[in-house]
Amino acid sequence: MKLIDITEVIRSKNAGPYELTFDIMFKDYQWFEKVCKANIINEQLICDLYKISPIDIINIVEFYQANAIKITIIRPIASGDLGETDVYGAQQHGPLLDLEFDVL
Repeated sequence: MKLIDITEVIRSKNAGPYELTFDIMFKDYQWFEKVCKANIINEQLICDLYKISPIDIINIVEFYQANAIKITIIRPIASGDLGETDVYGAQQHGPLLDLEFDVL
């Protein structure tokens, strides 16, 4: 199963010039709960997808009221710095779109 099949929104954006945040909003509570209980969105996954170390993950938070998971990481390059290619951080969610896992 692909993450995009059970979510309404997968997006990324700046959380200030030095951090990126990712929002994963599920279609319903049942999918959200299954993914949370299976611990699919975890530190190791984010490290693997974004080629970062655990120290670069600020938090991974499950928001039950919104059926959402929010991930915040340190930006590899500050927004607007030389060599940075996504000033708004709005194109960084791509690896999450391809995420596949066993049916829960």
